[in-house]
This record gives sequence, C-alpha cells and structure tokens, in this order.
Amino acid sequence: MAILNRTFTHVVVEQPGEPSAMIMTKSTLAMPTEGQMTIKVHAAGVNGPDIKQRVGAYPPPADASPIIGLEVAGEIVAVADDVTQWKVGDKVCALVPGGGYAELVNTYAAHCLPIPTGYSFVQAAALPETFFTVWGNLFIRGGLNAGETVLIHGGSGGIGTTAIQMASRLGATVFATSGSAEKCQYCLDQGASVAINYNEQHFVEPILEATNGLGVNVIMDIAGGDFINENLKAIATDGRMVSVAMQRGPQANVDIFRIMAKRVIWTGSTLRPQSVANKALIAQGLAEFVWPLLNSGKMSIPIDSVFPFSQVVQAHELMESGTHKGKIVLDLQADPR
Repeated sequence: MAILNRTFTHVVVEQPGEPSAMIMTKSTLAMPTEGQMTIKVHAAGVNGPDIKQRVGAYPPPADASPIIGLEVAGEIVAVADDVTQWKVGDKVCALVPGGGYAELVNTYAAHCLPIPTGYSFVQAAALPETFFTVWGNLFIRGGLNAGETVLIHGGSGGIGTTAIQMASRLGATVFATSGSAEKCQYCLDQGASVAINYNEQHFVEPILEATNGLGVNVIMDIAGGDFINENLKAIATDGRMVSVAMQRGPQANVDIFRIMAKRVIWTGSTLRPQSVANKALIAQGLAEFVWPLLNSGKMSIPIDSVFPFSQVVQAHELMESGTHKGKIVLDLQADPR
C-alpha cells in the first residue's frame, strides 16, 4: 500500500444552519483500512442529503466521516493491501460514506466505478449518488422491467433526471411530474413520454387516460405527504411504489384499502446507512447494465452548475433555491492548490 498520511483541506460545518456555516479547514487523513482506498478528489457532487446534514437533520452514521459529501471523482492515491481490482493512478468515480467535500477521501473499493468514456472528473462526480439511489430503488426494490410504465416525481432534479434517462433507455415508458412548463419540457428532453406540471393540473387523470385506466406499474416518489394517496390512485394493480424522499412531509393519511385492493407493494430506502455489501451489489448492477449506456453516449446526465470548491456556500444556496435542472458539482481543480 502506498504511504499516504497528509494534511488536506475540507469543508466543516461550524454550527448546523445556513450555508454560511460551512468553512474550510485542514485535517490529517487516516490510512485506508481493509477493502478501502484513498482518492485524491478532483470534483464532488452536491446532493439533497448534503443540505440536510448541514442543517443538522441528517446526521452521518457512527462509522462515517462527519464531513459533508457523498460522491466524488478523482484519482486513486493509495489502496489497502487486500484491494486488487484497483491500483494507484486509476481514475474513478465513487460513492463515499461521507467526506466528499475534501481534497482526499477514503472509500470502499467495491463502491467505485471507472470514469465513463469521454467524461471529465466534473461530469463523473455527478453520477454516483443519484445512480446508486435510482438503481437501488427503481430497479432493485421497485423491480422495474422493460415494457413497463413508471411515474417519476420531481423529474427535473438530479434523481429525477437520472431516473428518467435510466428507465427510458432500459425500455420502460416514463411519466414525469415537475413544477413548471420549462421543467416539464426538460423532462421530455431527458426521455419522458409524458410530463405533467403539477402546479397546473392533477397528475392522476392524465396518467389514467394515457394508460387506458390501468395506471402505472411503478412509482418513484420523492414527495411523500399528500402525494401518497394520489399515487395509489395512479398506480396499477400489482404496482410497486418506492419512496426515496419526503419533500411534502413524512406523514400521510393512507388509504390502506386501496393498497390491499390493488395489491400494491410500497417500499423505499435511504442509501447512506446501507451495508457495504448492499452498496457493492448496486455498483455491480450499474457496471453491468448502466455503465455501457454511459460509455456509448446513450445516457448523459446534464449538469446545471459547476462551482469552484471555494464557492461551496453558493452551491448550497443554488441547491436550496430549487431552480436548478440537473446536477450541481464542486470543481476542486478550479481553485489554486
């Protein structure tokens, strides 16, 4: 294993709260342990859970780095003795258990994937968190198959964009919701067959009309709250509903009889607390089914904005504004080292 024990710059949250609570500081990185390797970070993705952690609503697991950031792209600079599938110098993107907003990070080798053909570090850093989330929920838990129909709420965000592209490229018919005409057009551009502006019309009726009253086979829900019962109206018999967020609240007054009558399976998950083995299984699925789409150019996740690492506060402000379409990325190469 290469010797690496150096000081590195990273973001720290002084006190949970506003974006301005994030400042830069320096620490010394521990050596990678069994199954791990160290990545010199060139770019890091910004995601919703980062915001929640910053405000104190999403504490990291006990064994995870307290530093914000769940996805990175960069170059391997050290590997543990038992790691054989990667070597120093390899360029990868990775799901990390924390610590992404940093110049160096340790993560598990099994949670890394090669930089797709033609991708920059910035482009690759936009992939892991949303791709792991979508594959694990929509395809593993939701069991979406080619030829089925799927409703994706929040289609213009990072998760929504990934879900639309992944589902449509793998043979599903995609319905999406978003909050403006511009964002609905964006969903159509990503591969949705139908996009519904939920601020102008209810999503249930157009879905039932387009499916001859049958409803959709799978729903990926980021809303929660009052959307749950509406989802149950739009879902098909033997449908699967997968909850991945709860933007409209964690509580819902649910029509249980409708679940029973339609034999609906309602599931969901959060990614970060899952075991190393579960995340490795998701990575294997991505490598087999999704990475070929990226390498061939059949998928290409749009990036809304790129900020220098020194402008992490502005990146969080944009994320919280909800005006972005696609991913937000921090470029650690944009600032002088």
